[in-house]
Amino acid sequence: MAGQIGVGMVGYAFMGAAHSQAWRTVHHAFDVPLTPRMAVLCGRDATAAEAAAAKLGWAAFETDWKRLVDDEDVQLLDICTPGDTHAEIALAALEAGKHVLCEKPLANTVAEAEAMAAAASAAAARGVRSMVAFNYRRVPALAFARSLVADGRLGELRHVRAQYLQDWIVDPAFPLVWRLQKDKAGSGALGDIGAHIVDLAQFLTGARITGVSALTETFVKERPLVVSSSGLVASSGPARGEVTVDDAALFTARFDSGAIGSFEATRFAAGRKNAMRIELNGSAGSLAFDFEAMNELHFHDHTADPELAGFRRILVTEPGHPYVGAWWPPGHGLGYEHSFTHEIRDFLVALGEGSDPAPSFADGLQVQRVLDAVERSAAAASVWTPVR
Repeated sequence: MAGQIGVGMVGYAFMGAAHSQAWRTVHHAFDVPLTPRMAVLCGRDATAAEAAAAKLGWAAFETDWKRLVDDEDVQLLDICTPGDTHAEIALAALEAGKHVLCEKPLANTVAEAEAMAAAASAAAARGVRSMVAFNYRRVPALAFARSLVADGRLGELRHVRAQYLQDWIVDPAFPLVWRLQKDKAGSGALGDIGAHIVDLAQFLTGARITGVSALTETFVKERPLVVSSSGLVASSGPARGEVTVDDAALFTARFDSGAIGSFEATRFAAGRKNAMRIELNGSAGSLAFDFEAMNELHFHDHTADPELAGFRRILVTEPGHPYVGAWWPPGHGLGYEHSFTHEIRDFLVALGEGSDPAPSFADGLQVQRVLDAVERSAAAASVWTPVR
């Protein structure tokens, strides 16, 4: 139908629910060139998929993602599955002429990501678009931070300091969910949350990471096997299995701009629920952000009178701030779910304009190459490792 685009989504748990919220609300908040039609949701279990489709607002459900690729009523495929399935689904969808939104990290290996980026480039020549879902780029405070850096308000960037701290697997009795299995997740804290701060650091600075020195650690080597799970909540039985991913990753890095960086990703920071933090220091100023206070950005203008200078707290809720004008009056904060709505908004605008959305699969490949360098460095006693 004119002005509409049929969407098929594969996966319906944590990310599927977040993406569904965005597909439901985007055209109510923003003037978008295409109105999404939530055509079909796909999941392996028919009973669970049917229930999820009804709850999340999808018109129909399927149990085989290949039917979505063949469905003429679906023009866009949204991939919200574990990383081990991203490449197969995305490659098939792009070949079939479907636009693709794929959750991060793009793939489980560099080879898979390279194949996906090449397919996305070839598809773009035919007018078929793709984007990787690094949703934190669309937090208004971080989008505003990018504009400050691009405008030169920080001067020459020298330091990048990034952390992503969670605590949801501190308990050794927490079950062996798929995020703790390398064959499904690719890596642990590194790929799950470290990928976000790698992308965010490169997005904010406009520079690429060129080399790393890293270490990783798995603190709990075995966990109870899962009996049932939903999102990040799971129950277990008496049997146990091996944890095959990292629990924490630390690394230093160099950027092609000359800046240096330090990165930490862990799911063992007791008391930290979703503390994604980043600080940039430049010759003319600094900025700092913590997602646990997601509507705030702290900015220091180092060119100001020293007697008055210091970090100022900016409440990023003004109509002129990125995305905010579509929502509430100044001072009324936004939440986690809004970042996904902004992501979908930007994707739909790019489709309407016929332009290439960002972050692209090539951007996702760059992140994958950094993650690969981190793993190679950690496996070689933290030796300095160039990003391929």
